Amino acid sequence: MLDSSLCSFSYRELQEATNGFTEELGRGAFGVVYKGTIKIGSGVQVAVKKLNCVIQDGEKEFKTELSVIGKTHHKNLVCLVGYCDEGEHRLLVYEFLSNGTLASFLFADTKPSWTQRIEIACGVAKGLLYLHEECSTQVIHCDIKPQNILLDDYYTARISDFGLAKLLMMNQSHTHTAIRGTKGYVAPEEHANHCQS
Repeated sequence: MLDSSLCSFSYRELQEATNGFTEELGRGAFGVVYKGTIKIGSGVQVAVKKLNCVIQDGEKEFKTELSVIGKTHHKNLVCLVGYCDEGEHRLLVYEFLSNGTLASFLFADTKPSWTQRIEIACGVAKGLLYLHEECSTQVIHCDIKPQNILLDDYYTARISDFGLAKLLMMNQSHTHTAIRGTKGYVAPEEHANHCQS
């Protein structure tokens, strides 16, 4: 069940909002993210994730992100504004976070202070605590890495990219699944027993 506050956009609306999908913010295994402005009031900047639905997993990622993010609300999670599910087009519309990814911030010429690093790490930990223990349906993200942590105007950490997420029922503490995530960021024990907790 989707959050009723999510907006449903037509493909044409998002094409116009992104000026024909011209300003690329990033790209991943399942699609490309573009910057745009939707016409709400004086205009709201958004990040539009256009999924490659020719890939079988693109459809699965779309449904996973809609079901996971559509029901979660926390200051350390990226906010899903809406979506487009029209014909072959699958797009997710997120709030735009002006300071990019944690990866970009960490490896920029000007390095973040230790205070900033600690605040960001605590923000990520709070977001994970919410996903693992405070959601009505617990969520295992499966791909936490600097590229999937976005930073807002105040450098508050926001977890993004829930395409590989796994949902747990309330009484469930473990789940068996194929190894998910980005090589180098997956815990070594996941390779040993294929069990995520």
